[in-house]
Amino acid sequence: MSNTEKGSPVTLVLMVASAAIGGTLQYGYNLAIMNAPTIFIQTFINDTFMERWDIQLEDYQVTLVWTIIVSIFSLGGFAGALIAGPMTIRFGRKKCLLLNNIFLMTGAVLAVTSRAAKSFEMIIIARVLVGINAGISMNVQPMYFGESAPKHLRGAISLSSAVFTAFGVVLGQVVGLREILGSEPCWQYLLASNAIPGLIQLLTLPWFPESPRYLLIDRGDKEACINALRRLRGCEVQSSELDEILQEQAETKGTKPKRPWELFTDRSVRWQLITVMVISSAMQLCGNDSIYFYASYVFKEAGIADDKIQYVTIGTGTCEFTACIMCNLLIERKGRRFMLMGGFILMTVWAVVFTIALSFEHYISWMPYLSMACIFTYILSFGMGPAGVTGVLPTEIFNQTARPAAYMIAGSMMWLNLFIIGMIFPFLVSELSEYCFVPFGAVCLLSALYVGLFLPETKGKSLSVITSEFHTLNFKGQDRKCTSQTQAQYQLGEVCHSTAL
Repeated sequence: MSNTEKGSPVTLVLMVASAAIGGTLQYGYNLAIMNAPTIFIQTFINDTFMERWDIQLEDYQVTLVWTIIVSIFSLGGFAGALIAGPMTIRFGRKKCLLLNNIFLMTGAVLAVTSRAAKSFEMIIIARVLVGINAGISMNVQPMYFGESAPKHLRGAISLSSAVFTAFGVVLGQVVGLREILGSEPCWQYLLASNAIPGLIQLLTLPWFPESPRYLLIDRGDKEACINALRRLRGCEVQSSELDEILQEQAETKGTKPKRPWELFTDRSVRWQLITVMVISSAMQLCGNDSIYFYASYVFKEAGIADDKIQYVTIGTGTCEFTACIMCNLLIERKGRRFMLMGGFILMTVWAVVFTIALSFEHYISWMPYLSMACIFTYILSFGMGPAGVTGVLPTEIFNQTARPAAYMIAGSMMWLNLFIIGMIFPFLVSELSEYCFVPFGAVCLLSALYVGLFLPETKGKSLSVITSEFHTLNFKGQDRKCTSQTQAQYQLGEVCHSTAL
């Protein structure tokens, strides 16, 4: 076996593109396409009620049905996050992503036929199905990437999930332009256009290998693992990399994949779990994704002319896309902790400036432009840190038996909070008006403090080193001996060795 790091990871790069086009790209795309057809779908809801029951809906009733259509996507995502864990254990990472397209295609068919069938209920069901698809891919894809990438590229490869999410947002905003599919006759095709990336994935992903860690640790197939590594690295397998996977296999031997509720009672992963829950919740509670849901709302508040809003909205997606690419380049240099803390601190600053700008927009003529600039800098800061690093963490701080359950918990927190924010954001804007970003600023500040106090750096470290760092937090003030066999099995990198040193 060769010990030199030669070879070209072309297969790895193509595999990342194939998985992400039908994976996290869908999340960003489906967030963004709902902005353009707002008025047309609201008119469609009203007409449907008139035709069926001869009822003229009040404005607030139409808004309520529309909010359900937008937010039900998050509940679908929550359901997807819950079934993603068992699916990855049963079918493997790659097959799970392929099977996931069943939900997407069914949703696309319902969306495209909803207008002819004169049924807004079909749009709601389609949004649930597309949500399930996004929920599964948001969990499975970072896991697949983190397990397939070499240690020195793990952060950058896992982060590409966020880059594709941001690209999906830009793509959705462009396709949703009035000149393309965002017009009144075409809105049903806009809602069903997410089938195209799914089709690309179905045609390309079967040609790539399964996650090497899954093949060896879960399936016990060493030969398939070596073949997968050889293809992904473009050279002979490094003995050190194979040894690390074999070591993890030995330490998790005999332990079944953990279930989510078992993680809550396992003291040896207490702080890992708290960290993943806090950061996943903060990713949504910081209000960034709400800007996409209600972009036109926010820009109207900032004083932008109605006919210009759709073009300004594209700028928000481009902003996050640029920031995610920058984060991708910086994460292996600066580390996860630095990027997360920096992102949250900057977002706190911009939330404060934004609030001041909104308060004075009627008194100073250039204030609306400052508030708009704040939205862009807020999104930039989000893309630089929380957007990318959040998806990387569960892969790095949990071992193979706990990882699917950890992703289920992280995904559930993310989707539930997205649903809550999606439902309350319009009311936050109308009730708090110029102070609508104060709660988000507070969330960012608290998150930055948490990261600074409790999250160890994970850049370039093996799982055993990261686990032993968390061990000091998990068993603070206790005798650090390995008290039970299960703990020793679960705790990667034999804690006894680290205490004996």
